Amino acid sequence: MVNYNVESPSNRGFWFDAEITALKTISRSKKELRVNIFLGGSEGKLNDCQIRFVNEIFKIEKPGAHPLSLADGKFLRKNDPECDFCGGDPEKNCHSCSCHICGGKQEPSMQLLCDECNLAYHIYCLNPPLDKVPEEEYWYCPSCKTDSSEVVKAGEKLKMSKKKAKMPSASTESRRDWGRGMACVGRTRECTIVPSNHYGPIPGIPVGSTWRFRVQDRGDEFTYTGSGGKNLAGNKRIGAPSADQTLTNMNRALALNCDAPLDDKIGAESRNWRAGKPVRVIRSFKGRKISKYAPEEGNRYDGIYKVVKYWPEISSSHGFLVWRYLLRRDDVEPAPWTSEGIERSRRLCLRLQYPVGYPSDKEGKKTKGQSKKQASGASKRPAPDDDDCASASKVLKTSDSAEAVEAFQLTPQQQRLIREDHQNQKLWDEVLAHLVEGPNFLKKLEQSFMCVCCQELVYQPVTTDCLHNVCKDCLQRSFKAQVFSCPACRHDLGQNYIMIPNEILQTLLDLFFPGYSKGR
Repeated sequence: MVNYNVESPSNRGFWFDAEITALKTISRSKKELRVNIFLGGSEGKLNDCQIRFVNEIFKIEKPGAHPLSLADGKFLRKNDPECDFCGGDPEKNCHSCSCHICGGKQEPSMQLLCDECNLAYHIYCLNPPLDKVPEEEYWYCPSCKTDSSEVVKAGEKLKMSKKKAKMPSASTESRRDWGRGMACVGRTRECTIVPSNHYGPIPGIPVGSTWRFRVQDRGDEFTYTGSGGKNLAGNKRIGAPSADQTLTNMNRALALNCDAPLDDKIGAESRNWRAGKPVRVIRSFKGRKISKYAPEEGNRYDGIYKVVKYWPEISSSHGFLVWRYLLRRDDVEPAPWTSEGIERSRRLCLRLQYPVGYPSDKEGKKTKGQSKKQASGASKRPAPDDDDCASASKVLKTSDSAEAVEAFQLTPQQQRLIREDHQNQKLWDEVLAHLVEGPNFLKKLEQSFMCVCCQELVYQPVTTDCLHNVCKDCLQRSFKAQVFSCPACRHDLGQNYIMIPNEILQTLLDLFFPGYSKGR
């Protein structure tokens, strides 16, 4: 009796009576068996069938046959062996089912079983050996035992791992805080309004915006020195220049913004400097030592600049060739260091923006003042730090009010198109209510017209019958997957739904977010 699948011979099937016709030994563990299968009744038999399960063959005994004995061959065990490595052979050493050190199977009463890795050990094979089997309920082998010196007890600081304790940074005497852990942190937000190769201003980022974490300077124009000329092998980030700079990579990219043919020998000067490609300039607080136009703290966006000219020269400090660039400001918004720019930043409530999870200095000072107050006792008279915090919070509340923020101004073209977009009139009424919030209006606009599929600002929007806006490409992918309903509310659109983009809405989004459709 054999197991065979008539339709799929490689899979398990039904049991049939069979007659062995050929038995061929291919290797020590592989055999080829061919039989004639009796289907029974008038169906006849199948000739020359190869049996896949050669270890599951049963002999059909005839009535009155004598019982099997050792003379008929070696008996196979009834149950599978517990160990796949040694096959349950008592004469064979095994480090898996027996002692993990010596592999011997003798004296099982002297073996300890680890409660973590479930491996066995002879008590006399351990280092150091044990005199008797311990009476504890739980026992762990040397590989699984927890080092008591690494356990952090109540009130103790977190201890370094063995790997970190051996690093040079564990014994350094440097007092640098490296940005409080924010020097190498990844981006918590990514701009998706415009593509990464976008030229010009970014919608929603007014001049004067400042962030905590990211030359001759004359304000409206400054001289910039190119990059390169240093050996950056290994960790040599602050070494002195060791070679001449070349007009490649970042230096070449900045030179291409100049309205002049590229010249990597003597440089070039723009024919019309305003016709060059715009460059967004961000000044850092680190430049405050040499420039009065740099911010006192953080990194501030100072607007659009154009490359007037670029040229090579020999540096007076290290003697190697460097590339120099003259950039001049060309922005309609006032510079943040002018009186007009300072007043505009105040109206827009532009404050230092901190990344997620970073404690601001005001919060740190407030916490420090509270701790001092608690330590000094129950003093009813407020400390000077508390007065500063209270006044700061008062100013903050005043600046957060809607009256102090400059409202977002709509152009006549934008107002006319909003009135013509009748399908999204309800959404526009909700969005226009946030005009008094200034720059936050664009954030509300982006949230209201976000595609539910790609979670980006809609591109070539299709306004459905249920008044939801979806990207045309996203809706086409949905229909290709045989899903003919609205992605937002599951309203049935029908298989023959005609996708007509809302041209008015697309024009409005291009006006509010110029350049966002180039990267889609």
